[in-house]
Formats: sequence, structure tokens, C-alpha cells
Amino acid sequence: MAFGDQIYVWRELANLEGIYQHHGIDIGDGSVIHYRKPSEIIEQTSYETFSKGNTVYVRQYPDGFSFIPDVTVKRAFSRLGENKYNLLLNNCEHFATWCKIGVSESKQIKDFIPSINKLDTFGLLNPLKHAFQGIDNNNRDNMVNTALDKIRIVWDQIQPQYRQNLEEASIWEKVAKKAIQNNRDDLAREAIKRKKEHEKKAKFLEKDLEKLALMTENLLQNQIQN
Repeated sequence: MAFGDQIYVWRELANLEGIYQHHGIDIGDGSVIHYRKPSEIIEQTSYETFSKGNTVYVRQYPDGFSFIPDVTVKRAFSRLGENKYNLLLNNCEHFATWCKIGVSESKQIKDFIPSINKLDTFGLLNPLKHAFQGIDNNNRDNMVNTALDKIRIVWDQIQPQYRQNLEEASIWEKVAKKAIQNNRDDLAREAIKRKKEHEKKAKFLEKDLEKLALMTENLLQNQIQN
């Protein structure tokens, strides 16, 4: 293990049969930045607090791009104190992977729930379009409010991802320019590739946000008209 490494340990799931990986970033001075349990806040703790006596492993990226240690650690420090933990969307592995390669993802979540990226969240609300007919105003208002609550939940999941991808695209553009200045065409090409990937993801998420906004507008208009 060394400064800037993405490290992880195997831990037991509380009250459940099974284990999971707990990830963090090695700061190189005997401390680790990670989404600490049970506080669910990104903290800088001792190596012993992170490992809890378990064997520590290093996540390797032999075939892909990763930030140099200085940048990785800087990114980790930039999120100290964050308390936006979410098991499916923003867990310890999402955080550590974002620090190391600029992509917020969790391989163990994808492996555990392979269908998570295929959910048609909008399809769950489509039947509401036909449900307003023949019901009284009170029931209609309750249904609208329920639908709006569902939209808000989905919006709160998608909007941060949209903003993050825009920010990542901007970062990779700066990395590409710096690489060109240093005559590192190989790094520039990789950075431009990453930039385009984040821009593509942002456009996809933007379309989802537009759908949610349109759904909200339609529901509110329906409520007013009835």
C-alpha cells in the first residue's frame, strides 16, 4: 500500500450472512479517507480504524487510466465531511473509485444488482395518465401528490449524477490541455476519451431530467384543470 492507492478490506455485513468490500484512499501517513461506518460521513481516520484488523488489499487498474497519487489524494480531501451516503448510488466504493479514476461506480453493487442500470423509473408513473378519470377531487389530489413525491425521489437521484458528469467532463478537458502542453499526446487522448464519456452520460441524464420536468408540469396542469 502506498500514497494515493485505492485500498479495501473485506467486512462482515451486520446481522447478515455475507461480506462486502469497504473502500478508501491511502493518504500515506498512516491514515485513510473513506466513508466511515456507522457515521456514513467521509472522514480521515487511522489505518487501524479503516482496516478493523482485516487484511488490506489494493484495487489495481492495470489496463485503464488512473490519476497520479497527488491528484487522487487531493480529490479525496475535497470531499471530506460529505454526508450523502447512499448504498446504491454513493457508497464507499463509489467515492474511492471517483477519487482514483474519475468515475463514480461500485462494481460490487453492479454485480449484486445487475439490473440497477436498466430500471425504467418513468414507466412506473405512466398508468397515472389514465387514473384521473372518474375519481373525486380529494383522491385526485392525493394521487397527484403521490406521483410528485415519486418524481422528486427520482430527480434527487439523477440530478446530482448529471451535475457530477458535467464537472468531470470539465476536469478531463483541463487534464487534456495540460497533457498537450507537456507533449503527452497519449494522456491527452485518454483524457479526451474520458471527457466525451462524461458528456455522453450528462446528455443521457439531461433527457431523463427533461422527462421528469415535463411529467411534473403535466401533473400540475391536470390538477389545476380538474
